[in-house]
Amino acid sequence: MPRDAIQESIRRMAKVGRCWSPSFSPDQTQLAFVSDLTGSPQVWRMPVQGGFPEAVTSFDEQVTKAIWSPKGDWLAVEAAPGGGMNTQIDILRPDGTNRRRLTAGRFTNNWLNMLSKDGRCLFYSSNSEHSNSMDSFQVSLESGAIEKIASNRGIGLIENAALKGQKFLVKRVTYRGDSNIFLVDKSSKNETLLTPHKPPANFDNARFSHDAQQVYLISNRTHDFACLVRLSLDSSADWTVLCARDDAELVEFALGKNDEIAALVWNIAGRTELELFNLEDNTSRRNIELPGEIVDSLQFSADGSLLAMCISGSRRPRDIWLLDIGAYTLRQLTKSPHVGLRLDSLTSQTLLSYGAHDDLTLTGWLYRPPGVAAPYPTVLSFHGGPEAQEQPRFRYDYQALLEQGIAVFAPNVRGSAGFGKRFVNLDNGALRVHAIRDIQSTASCLIDRRIAKAGHIGIMGGSYGGYMTMAGLVAYPELFAAAANLFGVVNFRTFFEQTEPWMARISKIEYGDPDTEGDMLDELSPIHKLDRAVAPTLVLHGANDTNVPVYEAEQVVAQLRARDIPVEYILFPDEGHGFRKEANRIASATAIVSWFVEYLLE
Repeated sequence: MPRDAIQESIRRMAKVGRCWSPSFSPDQTQLAFVSDLTGSPQVWRMPVQGGFPEAVTSFDEQVTKAIWSPKGDWLAVEAAPGGGMNTQIDILRPDGTNRRRLTAGRFTNNWLNMLSKDGRCLFYSSNSEHSNSMDSFQVSLESGAIEKIASNRGIGLIENAALKGQKFLVKRVTYRGDSNIFLVDKSSKNETLLTPHKPPANFDNARFSHDAQQVYLISNRTHDFACLVRLSLDSSADWTVLCARDDAELVEFALGKNDEIAALVWNIAGRTELELFNLEDNTSRRNIELPGEIVDSLQFSADGSLLAMCISGSRRPRDIWLLDIGAYTLRQLTKSPHVGLRLDSLTSQTLLSYGAHDDLTLTGWLYRPPGVAAPYPTVLSFHGGPEAQEQPRFRYDYQALLEQGIAVFAPNVRGSAGFGKRFVNLDNGALRVHAIRDIQSTASCLIDRRIAKAGHIGIMGGSYGGYMTMAGLVAYPELFAAAANLFGVVNFRTFFEQTEPWMARISKIEYGDPDTEGDMLDELSPIHKLDRAVAPTLVLHGANDTNVPVYEAEQVVAQLRARDIPVEYILFPDEGHGFRKEANRIASATAIVSWFVEYLLE
C-alpha cells in the first residue's frame, strides 16, 4: 500500500478520541475530564446524567490532569508546555475563566498531587528547590503563598491529607522498585516511617480512613503479589492484610464514603478485574462485569453513590464510565468519536505463554493479521518502563500494521510489572543480560510455533522499549530485518548525565550506578556495539524530552549513517517524552508502518 494510503488509514484510527482523569464536581452533577477530542489533550466537562461535552481549556500546552476543587470554585490543571516533562500547574474557574499559574514555570518539574478537603490549598511535587528531588509543597489557592511540606530524596508524592490539612501521607521512592510511606505532621515537623521493610517492596495509594486513625494502602511487603492492607496509626501499629490473591496484583483502589466500601482493581497478566469490597467485614460484595479489558482511574462521588472510571481495550478507546453503587449498573458517559471506523472490525489479541532460556515463564499479546496465513511478517513491540506492562489497549499503530498483513507480538519480558515483586526485579543491574536474552527467546518461540516468518521480523519500542529495540539489534543482528526506536536509551552514561537529576537518582539500582558500575553500564549500552547492527532503523524523538534526552537518538543516527545503514530520523520540535498531539501521532505511526511495510513485506 502506498504511503499516502497508509497515512489515510492511520489518520482515521489516530483520530479516535480518548478521555481520562475524571473528577466530580462537589455536588456531583458535573464531571471534569481530559480529552484529546480536538487533537491536543484539554479539559472538558459534562453533566453526570449525560449530554454534550463542553470545552473548558484551549491551552497551547497539552493537559495531563485535572481535579475539581472540593469547594467547587476552581479546577486545578496540570499541563506540559512543549509536551515536555516540565509540567506546570494552573487553576481556573470551571467555566475556563480566570486562569492563574501557581508554579514557577521554565524548566521546573511540577506534579499535581491533590487538593485539600476544604478546597483552600493545593498539594504538589516539585524540583524547584533541588533538581535531584521532587519535594512536597502546598500552595494557597487564594493568595498563591507556597509552603514546603517535606523534603524528599528522589521522588516524593503527597498521597493523602487528613481533614484539617496538618497530617500527610507522603510516598517516597527510594529507587525504582522500592518505596516507603511516611506520616508527616506539618505542625510539629515530625515524620514517622509507616512501612519499615527489607527492600525491595512498594507501597502505593496510601489513604487515611475517614477518622484519620487508620491508613489503607497497596503493599507487596509480605506477598509477592501486591495486596490491600490496613495500618493502624495508634500505639498498636497493627498491619492487617485485608485482601490478597495468588493470581493477581492489586494495582488501584478507591474508598467510598466513610470507608464502608472499597473499589479494587486487580491485574491478571495485563487484563484487569473490578471488585467491590466491604471494609466493614472484609468480604467481597460484587465483581463488576466490564465492557473492556482495562479499568483504571477510579473516583467516587462525594456521597459514594457513583464511581467514575476509565475503561478501554484493544477494540475500545479509553472512555469514562459511571457505576451506580446501589444498583450495580454501569453506563458509558463519554463517547469518544471513531468516525469511519468500525471498532468491532478491529483485531483483538490472544495471550501467549512461552519459556525463556532459563525456563522462566514469559507471556505476551499476539495480534494476528486477518485474512493472512501464518507464518506472518511480525513486529515485536517492547513496552517502556521497564517496570511497566504491556496491556491489551487500543493501539492504532498495531491495528495499522495488522491492516498491512503484519502481525504484532507485544511481550512482557522479565522486569515487567504486574507479575509480582520477584519478576519485576529480575532485570536489575547486571541481570539485564537475561532480559536481553528474552528478546531471542521471544523471537525463537514465534518462529518455532510458525507464527513469525524468519527473516521478516521487526522490532520496535519506546523509552525503555527503545533500549530493548537497540539491544536486540546489536545482540541478535541476524534476527531482525528492520527496527523502529522511539526515544530510547542507548548509552547509560549519557542517560545518567543528561536525564532529569531526580530520575538519575532513583535509577541506580534498576540500571546500575555510573559512579561505581560504569563498566557494567558500558557493557549493557547498545551504543558500544552498534557496529554489529545491520537492520534498517527508524529513529523518532521529541526535541523537548528531558527524560531520555535527544542526544540518545543523535548518537544512534550518527553511527548508523557513518556505516551506510539505512536510517530515517524524525525529530518532533513540539513533543517531549512521547507523542501526544494528533498530527505528530499520525506522522509517527505513518512512518513506523511504512518502514516495516518496506522492509518486512516481500
